[in-house]
Amino acid sequence: MTTTTGKRTRRLAIVAVLCALAVSAAVVLFRQYQQERSVTSFVVPEGWRASQVYAAADKALSVPEGTTEKAAERAARRGKLKLPAAAKGNLEGHLYPATYPVRSSTTPTSLVTLMTDTARKRQSAAGVHDEKTLIIASIAQAEADTFEDMKKVVRVIDNRMKRDMPLQMDSTINYALGRSTLRTTYADTRLASPYNTYLHKGLPPTPICNPGPEALKAALSPAEGDWLYFVTVKPGDTRFTADYQQHEKWVQEFNAAQQRNGT
Repeated sequence: MTTTTGKRTRRLAIVAVLCALAVSAAVVLFRQYQQERSVTSFVVPEGWRASQVYAAADKALSVPEGTTEKAAERAARRGKLKLPAAAKGNLEGHLYPATYPVRSSTTPTSLVTLMTDTARKRQSAAGVHDEKTLIIASIAQAEADTFEDMKKVVRVIDNRMKRDMPLQMDSTINYALGRSTLRTTYADTRLASPYNTYLHKGLPPTPICNPGPEALKAALSPAEGDWLYFVTVKPGDTRFTADYQQHEKWVQEFNAAQQRNGT
C-alpha cells in the first residue's frame, strides 16, 4: 500500500534531481560562455620571421620562452604538420600571416598546426605550389613595401638568375644574422652562410620570412622590365634600374641621407 507521504517523498526526490541537473547544465553553459568570451586574437603580420612568430605565440599563450618553437619542431619532426616535402621540416614561410583565435584550450602545437594548415590552403589558392616560388615571395616581402615594388623585385630576381648573377639581397644576409637593418657592410657580404646571396648564386635554401597574399601574387606575376638593381633611397622611394652607374649614384644618395640622419 502506497501512502500519501511516500508519494510526496518520491516527488520531492525527483524535483531535487531535476534541480541538480538544471544547475549542472547552467554551470556547463556558463563555463562555455566564459570560454567564448575569453577568446583573444593572435595576429601574425606579413613578413614576420618564424622566430618572431614563435616569440609572440609564447607571450599570447603565456608559456615559457622557446616553448612554441620546440613544439613546432617536434610536430614537424613527427610528421604532424602537413608541410610540403621540399620544406624538409622547416616552417619558415609556412606560418601564414593572419589573425588566429586563441582560447584557453589552445596549445602551441594546435596554434602552429592552424597556421601551417592556413598557409597550405592560402598558398594553394594563390597558385603557389612549390618552395622556389615561396622563397621568391619571401624575398619580395622583405625587400619591398608595396605590391608594385614587390613585382619589380621579383623581376630583378628573375633577370639576375637568368644572367647567372648573384642576387645580392641584403634581406637574406639580415636573415642569416637575425637582424633587420638598412645598412650592409663589406664584412657582411663575406659572411659564411648559405643565405649570403652575395657569395652564393641562386636562391637561399629556405624562405626568409612568412609572405602575405600580395607577395605571393607578385612572385607569380612579376612586372615587365630589364632591371638588375634597386635601392630604397628613403621610405616609399625604391628605385630600379638596369644601369649600374645609375644605381651607384642612388646608393650614394642613400648613404648621404643615412649620414645626415646619423644612422
